[in-house]
Amino acid sequence: MTTGYLTGFGSHFETEAVSGALPKGRNSPQRPAYGLYAEQLSGSSFTSQRHENRRSWLYRMRPTADHRPFTAYDGAPLLAPGTAKEPLAPNRLRWDPCDLPEGKDFVDGLVTMLANRDPADLEGVAVHVYRATRSMENRVLVDADGEMLIIPQLGGLRIASELGRLEVPPGTIAVIPRGVKFRVEVDGDSRGYVAENHGMPLRLPDLGPIGANGLANPRDFETPVAWFEDKDEPTEVIQKSLGSLWTTTLDHSPLDVVAWHGNYAPYRYDLSRFNVIGSISFDHPDPSIFTVLTSPSDVPGRANADFVIFPPRWMVGEDTFRPPWFHRNVMSEAMGLIYGAYDAKADGFQPGGLSLHNLMSGHGPDVESWRKASEAELKPVKIDGTMAFMVETCWPYRPTHYALDRAQPDYDLAWNGFPKAQLP
Repeated sequence: MTTGYLTGFGSHFETEAVSGALPKGRNSPQRPAYGLYAEQLSGSSFTSQRHENRRSWLYRMRPTADHRPFTAYDGAPLLAPGTAKEPLAPNRLRWDPCDLPEGKDFVDGLVTMLANRDPADLEGVAVHVYRATRSMENRVLVDADGEMLIIPQLGGLRIASELGRLEVPPGTIAVIPRGVKFRVEVDGDSRGYVAENHGMPLRLPDLGPIGANGLANPRDFETPVAWFEDKDEPTEVIQKSLGSLWTTTLDHSPLDVVAWHGNYAPYRYDLSRFNVIGSISFDHPDPSIFTVLTSPSDVPGRANADFVIFPPRWMVGEDTFRPPWFHRNVMSEAMGLIYGAYDAKADGFQPGGLSLHNLMSGHGPDVESWRKASEAELKPVKIDGTMAFMVETCWPYRPTHYALDRAQPDYDLAWNGFPKAQLP
């Protein structure tokens, strides 16, 4: 799949797949070139402050409004509209990688593991696992509930969207904005994670005292150039709305946007380009220094959702316990592993797996990791060959029934056997 990219996070882009399709100096909804239809796709309220406004003008072969009524879609039985409602024990939970089902595409292989808030609240986040052994054919997905942060773990993805195409191998992420139609193609077995953000769109975190440089650089984010399909053949549109899936069929491909301009579009990011910031004196910094993207809540400084990574990095510091320390947190942490081993767990946490530490759950390194780190010679150490991530949120997660039934039964034993401190 031939692709091209525009660089910069949140930039206003303009791109056309056919010369002259993009009007100059005005949006031209009356008489666009080639008989195209001008359509605005808004990802924010019209009256948002300028720096918060997200919208793109699309010039397409047919208007999106031309479709028949939606009916219920039942092809993805593990994509849950809700979570377990009964009282939830404040237990730490961990899961092995989900099996790969035969003959499932990206949509039908989605499994909801964790969620919080009702999507209608325009707050909260859900964590899904996708499993795909074949490409989506003559169908597209559109999420009206939120934007989808897609994190491949096994096998690369090719994503064709209304606004262009993305190649997304493991080690990169893709974000599909709320309301953008897309199709996922795979070559063989594919698995990964989806963080579905129902709140404010993801953005780069403020750098504060870090200064102008560090963390994720805007220039490393890539947005696709315009591309379109001119196909007059039945195409299924599956829409996620209010937690459920709905379907209708068009007589054409809706990926027919010939040109567009704006700042509301899919993008991808190579996680290896993240510029890690750390201590060079003592103490282990807070994990906030690993934030790639954030979705703010109504409370300043408290995230609706943070996407945080733990990539290869040098660990340097005097009198410093190197793995994450024992802690309890008002935020809730869902953690996944893309490849390698996580430095706070000796075993049991596999690539493709998932863990949950809800708010105020005590957690930290297991006994083996604690003992190894406590006895280690304090010299510069390179943590290499690993990429873990965390989707942190201020709202407590609730696992689905599917997740609760498949949690590792002995996860609590990871903290069993710590010796009692010996006082004088």
